[in-house]
Amino acid sequence: MTVVWLKLLHVVSLAVWTGGILMMPILLGQRRKAGEGPSLHRLHLFTRFAYITVISPAAFVAIGSGTALILVQELFVPWFALKLFFVGLLVILHVWVGLLVLSVFDEGGRFAGWRVYASVGTLSGIMTAIFWVVLAKPDISLDALPAFVFQPGGLRSFAADIIPGLTP
Repeated sequence: MTVVWLKLLHVVSLAVWTGGILMMPILLGQRRKAGEGPSLHRLHLFTRFAYITVISPAAFVAIGSGTALILVQELFVPWFALKLFFVGLLVILHVWVGLLVLSVFDEGGRFAGWRVYASVGTLSGIMTAIFWVVLAKPDISLDALPAFVFQPGGLRSFAADIIPGLTP
């Protein structure tokens, strides 16, 4: 029953995180229309509130509950590593959006219309990749990886051949 509740928590927090982070470039694109004064301050307050109070905590809960699911289900398969790669990209874009929230609302700050489309497209592409990997669970062959990857201490012995003075 624990797995069911963890999955529910993971899916709900993931929906809030991805929906919120997808909304952020659209909000940032409204900066020019807001002009100056009270409307700009309202947009800035709403954008910061959404990012800090709703979206970022949802991201932490999604990642935390996902990590708990890994441990509970002992899920260590190749497709899952690919999913974590795309989640890492999503985290990087989450931080980038947070930095944009700070810079776009500075005096003279702006967020061009093409950046709204590019950001939403990139975020949508990464989210689609995550959902596809999770639902399709593709069979990924590990035959292309070198043998040292599968040996305990293999990376150290590989690095010793490259880095002078490093002992295996």
